[in-house]
Amino acid sequence: MRVRFQADADLDARIVRGVKRREPLVDFQTGEAAGFRAVSDPEVLQMAAGSGRILVTHDKRTMPGHFSTFVAHHTSPGVFIVQKDTPIGVVVEDLSMIWAASDAEEWQDRLVWIPLQE
Repeated sequence: MRVRFQADADLDARIVRGVKRREPLVDFQTGEAAGFRAVSDPEVLQMAAGSGRILVTHDKRTMPGHFSTFVAHHTSPGVFIVQKDTPIGVVVEDLSMIWAASDAEEWQDRLVWIPLQE
C-alpha cells in the first residue's frame, strides 16, 4: 500500500506544499484539514492511525514518549519527526523518496527522524 502522510498542527506548511509540488499524487493531509488544533498528542496519534497515515511532526520533545505509549497498545502507521533546523528542501526530498520508494507497511510502528542521513 502507498504511503500516506498526516501533518501535525506544528509542521511547517512549506513542507506539505513542497512535497505536493514535487509529487502531485502524494496524499499529504494538513493538520488543519484533520482538525488538529488544540488536540492532544495521544489523540493526534489515534486520529492519524485511524486514517492510516504516517504522522509528520516537529514535536521531538513530547511525541516520542506518547508514541512509545501508543504503540504498546495500538498499531501505528508510524511517526516521522522532522528536525526544525533541517532545510525544507532536504525534508521534501526525504519524504518524496519515502513516498516513491517504499510501502506503508515498512514504517508501521516505527519512529523515524528526518533527515534520514546527516
